[in-house]
Amino acid sequence: MSGGSAAPFDPSRLVELATRYWESRCFLTANDLGIFEALGGESRAASELAATLGLAARPTRLLLNACVGLGLLEEDEKGFRNTPVTRAFLVRGSPAYLGDAVRYGSEVWGAWTRLPEALRDGIPPLAAEAYTGRDPERTGRFVRAMHSRALGVGSALVSLVDLAGRRRLLDVGGGPGTYAALFARACPELRATVLDLPEVVRVAGEILATMGVGERVQTLAGDYRETPFPDENDVVLISGVFHRESEETCRDLARRAHEALVPGGLLVVSDVFTDAGGATPVFAALFGVNMMLSAPEGGVHADSDVAAWLEGCGFHAVERRPFPPPMPHRIVVGVR
Repeated sequence: MSGGSAAPFDPSRLVELATRYWESRCFLTANDLGIFEALGGESRAASELAATLGLAARPTRLLLNACVGLGLLEEDEKGFRNTPVTRAFLVRGSPAYLGDAVRYGSEVWGAWTRLPEALRDGIPPLAAEAYTGRDPERTGRFVRAMHSRALGVGSALVSLVDLAGRRRLLDVGGGPGTYAALFARACPELRATVLDLPEVVRVAGEILATMGVGERVQTLAGDYRETPFPDENDVVLISGVFHRESEETCRDLARRAHEALVPGGLLVVSDVFTDAGGATPVFAALFGVNMMLSAPEGGVHADSDVAAWLEGCGFHAVERRPFPPPMPHRIVVGVR
């Protein structure tokens, strides 16, 4: 060999990827065990915290040290305490509480460990029925987790879509009904119907009772793939549904939404979408893998494709809009 050797490639990114799950598993476990809630606004010694939670002292100390290193906790002379961020988002009772939404990461953890199997046989290791009806307890956790997540996403969605003067909204696959309720809060003249599976809307009814919208948001038990859509709507909202469905089903939902709208009615499709090609943003590409693990047709679509589907169903004035950073969501809107 002549002329000297080239500088070696840096493998640090590969090592980082191989061990990144250490971070998420520590975070999810701390949340699942209630460490952030047990700390609240106080500092507590590791041994005291372990005793409170029924954990072994030495392993707990190791986990707490890791949480400090990850920026999730701080340590002072009295012990460990929450950071301002974990106190705001991971202590139940906070207006910005996200602990239930974060817990969803633990719900799908096992499915991710079976990714090779899913790639070989094409079957999601986490059956959708397990968290949308077959197991009432798990369904309740899932729907409440989606509600926690939807509160923040929905606030941004309401700011992106002006529904002033609209009177009837159909929320297709609306889960906890959070988006419909937030739109109803913003538009006092708006009435909404949330269509979702029976066990899902049962939990949604409990959530809606706490959101101060009275009888203006109601639920309709059914399967959005088969149940006829109520007609004469000013708005049809399809949020967080397309990532569960194939192109064929998404096109059919758009077509049926068009039929369920009055002339001039608005279809709003909100989801995590990729750019054309499907590889970027990286979060959206990874989200597609996550959905493949938990829904038979799960994946992710490009917003440019969705816009073309809407136009093919007869919608005009079709627009694509991003959510404000750092939210990864986008909307595609069209007018009948």
